[in-house]
Amino acid sequence: MKAIALFSGGLDSTLAMKIIIDQGIEVIACNINTGFGSTKDRLTHMKNMCNQVGAEFRSIDIQEEYIEQILFTPKYGYGKNFNPCIDCHGKMFEVAKRVMQEWGASFLISGEVLGQRPMSQNGESLQKVLDLSNCEGLLLRPLSAQALTPTIPEIEGWVNRDKLENIVGRNRDRQLELVKKFELKDYEGPGGGCLLTDEHFSRKIRDFIAYDPHFVKADIPTLKYGRQLRLPDGAKLIIGRNEEENRILETIENKKYTPISTQLFGPYSLISANSTKSDKILATKIILAYCKPTFSGEQTFTIGEDKVTTLCDLNRSDAAKYFI
Repeated sequence: MKAIALFSGGLDSTLAMKIIIDQGIEVIACNINTGFGSTKDRLTHMKNMCNQVGAEFRSIDIQEEYIEQILFTPKYGYGKNFNPCIDCHGKMFEVAKRVMQEWGASFLISGEVLGQRPMSQNGESLQKVLDLSNCEGLLLRPLSAQALTPTIPEIEGWVNRDKLENIVGRNRDRQLELVKKFELKDYEGPGGGCLLTDEHFSRKIRDFIAYDPHFVKADIPTLKYGRQLRLPDGAKLIIGRNEEENRILETIENKKYTPISTQLFGPYSLISANSTKSDKILATKIILAYCKPTFSGEQTFTIGEDKVTTLCDLNRSDAAKYFI
């Protein structure tokens, strides 16, 4: 017997897998990549949690599908920010169900807890997820199973319902008891790992589509890294905040943006490829404010095929009014 677990790397999904594995069932931890996870690479952490409980780790990239079908047209709308949680969960289970036969799995599991999130994990929302994904009966939620309608794995005796949990609500005492029981190490505390639940990131998406309605996969990293500024003529300026972000921004391949080059010690930056001369000049002045102050006089920047020479007559406070 084999099950596919929707795996975020968080504690609840890890516990759900362990509960099922302890019943002698092989579990594949399936991480669905929408593109809007953490800005940090969590692969090492996710594999570590899988190794601790004995699950196989796999990942499926659905970024393009997610943008086309979910991000801007969710059937059940958004949460507090730009997070279409119910539709997102439904899509993830739909994708997992799609690979069940190929991966040899008989049912799905998740770490969802009834009532833990008042909007996306109440009884009505959990049912909406089943309806969207057409997973009625196939999706077992081990942490709250005894408080929910029995699923096919329970009815057929593939799993012992009496060994599943009855966790309801936001209190996490029982999860912490299970952590001690299973001797889990380096687990993550509660908290959303999705950038779409973040107010600031949501604001950046809304700003983007106000100027460019054609959002594509290549645009995702341009929102995740760097200081984000919108200049007077409409150009988007992205300025790296540290060495790590500079390296990431250098790897971005997106025809909508042009790199800004300088010989100075400072941030790596990108600007909209269709930016006006005025915005280009302003961009270089702002970048100079973030360069190491070891220069004087006019400085020359390369922006695509253009050369822009300017003085550092702005400071970081002046730049702040352009932040998104």
